[in-house]
Amino acid sequence: MKPQCIFLTLMLAVAVIILACPAQADSGTPGVLYQSNFVTDPHWTTNNPSSDYWDPTEEMYHFAIQPSTGNYAYSSPINYNGGSFTLEYDVIIEQMDPGATFRMGFTSDNMDFNKGPNVITAFTNSKYGMIMILHTVTQSAIQTEVTSDTSSYGGPTVTYQLNTTYHVKADYNNDTNIVTETVTNKQTGQLLWSYYTPSPSPLKGMNRVYLGNVGDYGTMGIYAVGWIDNVQLMVPASATPATPTPLPISSQPTYAINQTTMVSTLATYTPIPTVTHKSPLSEMIAFAALGIIGVIVVARSANKKR
Repeated sequence: MKPQCIFLTLMLAVAVIILACPAQADSGTPGVLYQSNFVTDPHWTTNNPSSDYWDPTEEMYHFAIQPSTGNYAYSSPINYNGGSFTLEYDVIIEQMDPGATFRMGFTSDNMDFNKGPNVITAFTNSKYGMIMILHTVTQSAIQTEVTSDTSSYGGPTVTYQLNTTYHVKADYNNDTNIVTETVTNKQTGQLLWSYYTPSPSPLKGMNRVYLGNVGDYGTMGIYAVGWIDNVQLMVPASATPATPTPLPISSQPTYAINQTTMVSTLATYTPIPTVTHKSPLSEMIAFAALGIIGVIVVARSANKKR
């Protein structure tokens, strides 16, 4: 084969490969550490498969959490080396008996929400009603917690409804050590509740997405029952670290349980802007087009020499 033909073949192959390859996340796109939409079996580990299981018909993951049983379900190990992250998921709660709690978050291998390190979002049915919770524990076992009850965060008490799909997001900003929980109605997009709590020290050492009640010593025979879907854990791209936005300080105290170091103030919540990143697909197509043009030029040159 003539050198010109070999060159033409290689250039065509490069162009085809570039066009065929899917667009990859650019340096400004958050990196996905874990995700599952439960269309296929996620192979979560559980100690109670009769209560916590993947349902292929519903294409969701079922849970039934009963206090004091220590039941859990968690994803495969996740490679997380510290830093900011965002955990998102959808949840439908079908049953929430008084005293029961659904917990889900990013945690360590001990999976005890009292010991940490962890960031736990929760829905409960307490004396304050059916409220939401944001709970964090550092590696040194310092706990902070805020709930959607007025006695905790100072705003109006916000409650959730059964048989409603909620989208839950937990954002951790490693620069400010602030964790924010945002709950929206998935069908309407309406914001239900959003607030945050500062962590006394950086959060790290987590390695799995988890749901369950390890460390709960409540009354048995009551249940939190429902479904989760569309779980995703992301970290910002290392090439574009987030610049923290200074937040004004309010005089409202942080609600905390079993906390050895109290945090006296909470920052007034400021919605975290969603950054839309440009897809690199157009750049790939442009590069491929240049390659194809080069092929045509070389081909014409070869034909002239014949």
